[in-house]
Amino acid sequence: MVVGDFIAETGVLVIGGGPGGYTAAIRAAQLGQEVTLVEKKALGGICLNEGCIPSKALISAAEDYHKLSKMAARGIEVEHATLNFSKFQEWKNKQVISRLSGGIAALCKSNNVNIMEGEAYFTDKNEVRVISDYASQRIRFGHCIIATGSRPIEISTLPFGGRILSSTEALSLDEIPGSMIVVGGGYIGIELGTAFAKFGTKVTIIEATSNILPGFDIEMSRILKKNLKKLGVHIHTGATVIRNEAAEHNVTITARMEEQEEMFQADYCLVTVGRRPNTEHLGLKEIGIKVDEKGLIQINEQCRTTVPHIFAIGDAVPGPALAHKASYEGKVAAEAIANVHSVIDYVGLPAVVFSDPEIATVGLNEVQAKEQGYQVKVGKFPFSANGRALTSDETEGFTKIVADEDERVLGVQIIGSQASNMISGAVLAMEMGAKVEDISLTIYPHPTLAEGILEASEILLKKAIHMVNS
Repeated sequence: MVVGDFIAETGVLVIGGGPGGYTAAIRAAQLGQEVTLVEKKALGGICLNEGCIPSKALISAAEDYHKLSKMAARGIEVEHATLNFSKFQEWKNKQVISRLSGGIAALCKSNNVNIMEGEAYFTDKNEVRVISDYASQRIRFGHCIIATGSRPIEISTLPFGGRILSSTEALSLDEIPGSMIVVGGGYIGIELGTAFAKFGTKVTIIEATSNILPGFDIEMSRILKKNLKKLGVHIHTGATVIRNEAAEHNVTITARMEEQEEMFQADYCLVTVGRRPNTEHLGLKEIGIKVDEKGLIQINEQCRTTVPHIFAIGDAVPGPALAHKASYEGKVAAEAIANVHSVIDYVGLPAVVFSDPEIATVGLNEVQAKEQGYQVKVGKFPFSANGRALTSDETEGFTKIVADEDERVLGVQIIGSQASNMISGAVLAMEMGAKVEDISLTIYPHPTLAEGILEASEILLKKAIHMVNS
């Protein structure tokens, strides 16, 4: 029951408590603003509760389980390993998600951020109404930051429910499926499909475009395809789902491929065809905030919307749906409100796929650089020639540096073990406008996987020590 209707005031109102929202709230409070943060479900948003964190917990557990079968060659023999999936889910919820969520709440409290539970929508340019299960409240604000995030896209031929899952339901399963169809070969489908395959699920990936991970370096896609096939994953590209038949214990889907139709049956079907911004119920149009045909809010270089004292960040605005992008934009918006000179600059924005092997990129890949008119120079060093990779039996992949004719770094692509941790050094190089020579003059510790970045720079400069210069 909704009771009461009184008005409160705040200097900065943040709508949404995900990575972008809580970061914006804390930074605004640090800069002397009075801040209220409205979150309708749980602090940490989709990333912490239903996305990034639980998926990486699943991926890490799957990798550990899968590694047991590969250790015999190095003399480590493990027999009769078993998987207690319900125990994993308990650990994930209590030891990972709950701890991180509690930490965010403590940080907000220590920074004097007022947290309010409920769902907000605009009643005018300086006021929202917040509705919860037990109350309705109006809040007037001086500035507002919209950080409402996104949700999985549902397609008409595969409506969510029963045996047809979004990533949210897939991460909450209480069993390891015997078989699973994954519709969508982007990073979410690849990550979750790989994890379940390592647990023993028979996985089939169906992708509408000509290749998995569209937009990524084609050499990376080839390596990934090869490894997925080793895991027993079947991949069908250029395939479009046209209908489904869901039963009590399985689901059958029909896909069109090259003018032919083919049927696939599995215990579950996971749909990962992208994400949609949560902006349609905020009342944005009524207060003059411009939104494009996809529901994305249009912003300027300070994250200001077309109503200048209202800002928007994260999955609600154009660009890749990445938690670290949202956090970055949240800080920019908070600083702009506090009259600190701050603008968005995505030159050093990395992307990571927690596949097998991992993929991490920043800047332009080789094809993109050529399409933009650069005279491209490339240096590529394989993991198979890296001492640390050999000692851990993780030799698949490479590190590639893409530069212009003046040898300024345009981008770095890494596919291989620990790529997600290695990319940060390349991000810093991009952010500082480094040349390839700057990387080559940097001393890297030996033996480490990160040496691959150094080696790639020397190959590009034709100064390689551990490869033959061409």
